[in-house]
Amino acid sequence: MFTGLIEELGIVSYISQTDIWIESSIIMDDLGVKDSISVNGACLTVVSIEENLFKVNVVPETLRRTDLGDLSVGDKVNLERSAQLGGRLGGHIVQGHVDGTAQITAYVEEGSAWLIEFEISKNLSKYIVEKGFVCVDGASLTVVNCDENTFTIALIPYTRDNTVLGTKGVGNSVNIETDIIGKYIEKLSIWNQPSIDLD
Repeated sequence: MFTGLIEELGIVSYISQTDIWIESSIIMDDLGVKDSISVNGACLTVVSIEENLFKVNVVPETLRRTDLGDLSVGDKVNLERSAQLGGRLGGHIVQGHVDGTAQITAYVEEGSAWLIEFEISKNLSKYIVEKGFVCVDGASLTVVNCDENTFTIALIPYTRDNTVLGTKGVGNSVNIETDIIGKYIEKLSIWNQPSIDLD
């Protein structure tokens, strides 16, 4: 489990069909093999560590659901270690299970912040509500407004400077994880609908 509070921007060092090597510094203090790590919002397992580099495996399902397959050597990625019990939950409950991707359709400066609009599929937009949580490339953000095709978030300068959202623009894709609570409510409401006896 994660909180959606990005700890560091890592740099992609090497990519193969099944592995990604990432250079980092801050999170290496207590990172170990077998640990979970959120990379642009996708929960991956650390399989190897060498000095300031760690390696994660990527499987076909991860590549289908995320945009990690579009990464290139030198790209920056959002990194977060798994949450620790007893710590502050400053973001929201994030699983690192990416639901799909969205595309940036507008990036507008507003005072000291930036409004970013994303186009998203209807099957994911139904879980996004105004003033609710959404996880964008692993960052926990608050929804400013939304409809069935788009949603908007407000980005403060700190988040822009310390996450990959500061490096992306209109036309770029992002990984999206919607709030797990909405999915459970939907499932329970479907299962608890009274059955109709046609006899």
